[in-house]
Amino acid sequence: MFEHYYRELLNFCSRFARNPEGAADAVQETYARVLAAQKEGGRISEPRALLYRTARNLMIDQQRRAAVRERYHDETDNAPDVAAHCGCEPETAAMSRQAVDAMLAVIEAMPPRRRQAFVMHRFEDLSHAEIAARMGISRKMVEEHIKTAMLACRRGRAEWDSRLAARAPAAPRNTESSEPSPP
Repeated sequence: MFEHYYRELLNFCSRFARNPEGAADAVQETYARVLAAQKEGGRISEPRALLYRTARNLMIDQQRRAAVRERYHDETDNAPDVAAHCGCEPETAAMSRQAVDAMLAVIEAMPPRRRQAFVMHRFEDLSHAEIAARMGISRKMVEEHIKTAMLACRRGRAEWDSRLAARAPAAPRNTESSEPSPP
């Protein structure tokens, strides 16, 4: 049944995507989500409409993530200038950039709906009620998504901090004794 709409859906996604691979990935993810929903909920009365709605939402998510990445890269392109201006060491600026990359990886690894709620809350400054209305879910579900996302970010930060501590050189030992050495 769904194979009937594949080419049509691919053309639809190609208009949104910046590259053909992005469109093909979106179509594949769309089919995966709709088939999973079909297995959970049973019969889908309007498969074409559900496919298009799911694909549209995925493409919007991709564009939002791309905008966040672009904004991040625009800001980090100026990082050496900022680091020089504030007197930061180059290593400190590089570690800050790596920490941001690690946090972005945590966000990218989140399930799509959780990531969508988190991005709308943290980056678009939307309230829980606004997010619930946009996503078509309850406010309580939005709160759960954001809470779980925040916990994932905290865990990611803790992992980053522990990796950083493991890489740090050990503090030099004080080999001098408080007693004077013999002549």
